[in-house]
Amino acid sequence: MPSIHHQLQVSATPVAVFPLVSTATGFAQWWAADSHDIADPTAGVELAFFNRQTIYRLRPQTFVAPSIAIWRCETGQEWGGTDLSFTLQRQQSGTLLRFAHSGWTAETDYFISCNTVWGALLFRLKAAAEGHPQGPLFAAHVMSY
Repeated sequence: MPSIHHQLQVSATPVAVFPLVSTATGFAQWWAADSHDIADPTAGVELAFFNRQTIYRLRPQTFVAPSIAIWRCETGQEWGGTDLSFTLQRQQSGTLLRFAHSGWTAETDYFISCNTVWGALLFRLKAAAEGHPQGPLFAAHVMSY
């Protein structure tokens, strides 16, 4: 099964980075403006894109604060059943962030596109963690390049 992998050095502690990858409020700072908790706290979060034409529901799988946040995507034609893994390792200069989006069924054109978008997203995550927020890449109805 194909997977997307990225890693990035962040000049912030894992304690500062973890809420950005483990909460709807955190996701709204760098990923999707329309991010919110699902009513049942254990159910996870929903991220909506393009005026809610696309909605990804993420359910928490493994959380070990402040070092691991793994989400299972429950919706989406190609995202359903995939896992998003954020691993944060404390380093002298801050945090080494390792990211994986795994469990794809095939290496489609959409998979390739998502790899590129994840790169852009992780730089927005880095900026937010370092105190230079650029806002979410996905506003309610457009991408914010």
